[in-house]
Amino acid sequence: MYITLILLGVIMATIIWWLLRQTLSTQPWVSAAADDAVSGTSLDVNRKAVGLMTFLAVATSVFGLFISAYTIRMEEPDWRPLSEPTLLWANTIMLVLASIVYHWTRNAAVKGIEERIKPGLTVAGALTILFLLGQIVAWQQLSAAGFYVANNPANGFFYLLTAVHGLHMLGGLWVWARSTMKVWTGAGSDSVRLSIELCTVYWHFLLLVWIVLFGMLLST
Repeated sequence: MYITLILLGVIMATIIWWLLRQTLSTQPWVSAAADDAVSGTSLDVNRKAVGLMTFLAVATSVFGLFISAYTIRMEEPDWRPLSEPTLLWANTIMLVLASIVYHWTRNAAVKGIEERIKPGLTVAGALTILFLLGQIVAWQQLSAAGFYVANNPANGFFYLLTAVHGLHMLGGLWVWARSTMKVWTGAGSDSVRLSIELCTVYWHFLLLVWIVLFGMLLST
């Protein structure tokens, strides 16, 4: 189990590094540096990218600590494995599709294809909301079946891990909502391009985190 978690962590770190290189390789602040040198806009853009990378590093550490605590706690004799709701598979598909659509929208924003940005953002957000609603329904199914937090440590960890992941997803939706409102009120691709690029990285990151968490829950 420990070896599996270490391998998953290495894979996650490698993929996150690759996504950051691929998604931010265009560095829009560099091309705009000459025009924005006086205003400081390019520096602000750079801070946003660095801020996201810093946040992802912290979030990775937080989830790593939760995974470590989960692994240690499951060795105790009072641990009873939880039967995960089948709905989690459908929820996972929703999040995979949301990540794919966000990447499709990111490519449209980079290429300046305006007509793809509005539907792309709308669909990506709708799929993400469906994922979160599905997680809530999964909680309700477990509660109705008698799997309460206090009954078993495995139950408590399931609610905790899915809740922390969901809160991170809600934070991403707040940024998504701001970008979507700008687009629906007539903003061009240039004004939302960076936000879409950074959100794409964030969605890919949370998808990877969820796959690791879901795999861990299923295997234990």
